[in-house]
Amino acid sequence: MTTKNNKAFLSVLMGVIITSILTSCDFTFELPEEGSIPDQTPPTASFSATQNDTDFLQYDFSNLSNSATTYLWDFGDGNTSTDLDPSNTYPAEGTYTVKLTASDNLGVTDTYEAVIEVIEPEAPPAIIPNILEAGFEDNSLPDGTGDGRDSWRNDFGGVIQITSSPVHEGSQASKFPSAGDRIAYQEMEVSPNTDYILTYYYTLKTDNPGALTVTVLGGGISDLSEVAGATLAAFEGTDQTDADAYVRVELPFNSGANSTMAILITNQGVEARADALSIDLAQ
Repeated sequence: MTTKNNKAFLSVLMGVIITSILTSCDFTFELPEEGSIPDQTPPTASFSATQNDTDFLQYDFSNLSNSATTYLWDFGDGNTSTDLDPSNTYPAEGTYTVKLTASDNLGVTDTYEAVIEVIEPEAPPAIIPNILEAGFEDNSLPDGTGDGRDSWRNDFGGVIQITSSPVHEGSQASKFPSAGDRIAYQEMEVSPNTDYILTYYYTLKTDNPGALTVTVLGGGISDLSEVAGATLAAFEGTDQTDADAYVRVELPFNSGANSTMAILITNQGVEARADALSIDLAQ
């Protein structure tokens, strides 16, 4: 054979020999996955916790971990979770250690712990309803304006009148002619489920029998037909002993589920006056 042919023959022969050796021996190879590289970004576990607004025993957790795919939460009260952003309701007030273990697809883990203290927050102070132009005085609005009755205007009847005599305090009071067609109405904020007392003063003329009625309403109304269903408390004043002497009334009420309330003042049969309204918390 020529030298060239000899080289080709030897090359083929070596290939046959190597193949024979490989197929006759029991070799096990663990090759790396295609494109695999060392874990350059191992997971880091972290979270924040927020107390729920409506249930102080419940905490909502925000997962702040990086480079992780699975999560195991231990809330410190025996409860666990694998959710991304879980919530947990604790059995009682106390101190709890919360642990988050974050893992990636390579099995690398990291753990973060934080202590939370479950405490029932103090109730916010109750709102004291702010009655605007409560004494029916000119220029008594917060901005220094007002004619003593601007805050009491409504669509239920005529605008109330203002009188300078008799008054309980200051220089003016509200006046309701005997026709009973003038109505005072005002809405204001209130704390729900709170006990209050509305205090006011009234007087009636003595020429005809009649009354002045003050009604506390839960929420607001758009029509007088809604008064009965919205009434929290009402007082009908009928004292006609002295037209110049004001009678003090304390009208207790509970705001119920309402965050707003309204005061409605009407009269029947006789000229009436009202003055010096105020609301305070019941003792």
